[in-house]
Amino acid sequence: MTALGVYAMSAITALTAQNTTGITDIMEVPPEFLAKQLDSIFTDIYPDAVKIGMVSSAGLIETIAEKLHFYQATNIVVDPVMVSTSGTKLLQDEAVEILKKRLFPQALLLTPNIPEASLLAQVAIEKETDLIKAAEIISKQYGCAVLCKGGHSINQANDLLYWEHKYRWFAGERINNPNTHGTGCTLSSAIVSGLAKGMDLEAAIQAAKDYISGALRAMLNLGKGSGPLNHTWNLHQIRQ
Repeated sequence: MTALGVYAMSAITALTAQNTTGITDIMEVPPEFLAKQLDSIFTDIYPDAVKIGMVSSAGLIETIAEKLHFYQATNIVVDPVMVSTSGTKLLQDEAVEILKKRLFPQALLLTPNIPEASLLAQVAIEKETDLIKAAEIISKQYGCAVLCKGGHSINQANDLLYWEHKYRWFAGERINNPNTHGTGCTLSSAIVSGLAKGMDLEAAIQAAKDYISGALRAMLNLGKGSGPLNHTWNLHQIRQ
């Protein structure tokens, strides 16, 4: 976000005990303290855009949803970290239901990976037409735009945007870089940075795709360390 020229403010939802070999423990922030963090942000430098990443419990999701509604936040991008690309479930069923009921309807954009899109749409995704169908179902159900991250298993690095009864593919360059973990988190952060700078949704997505390709081409390690490091600070709020 700093590299893209915006000022990011973070509300921390959890602390982790971890190193490059993995996580040994997670300590969630109490919902009451998260609420105070959000009050501190919104009553000072009002954010032009909001990114929400992994939030692990129903109570924290409820708190975020209430505060976003109260402060009438806009340009909300939700990266629904529910299922890993390998298919591992990351959230309990209760938290997933609260996420769908309370946060998704407030979002401008959701950015699910293929397993997450499959879970949300209840559709098996094995080819591009399946991805289009899933994105359409999700968009209509929650009334927001959906960017399905295609990934190598479907179509190289192409992503699919579905919004307002139409879809558009955003071509991605497949780059031989082993350090690709964290690109999904980086992509949604780059998109919300573009929105904070006044770009429309499609322009923000294209700029984010270009940024990711450039970073990978430069052989930068976007996901330094173990994967969950990318989600230590989960709720990003951006001011240009």
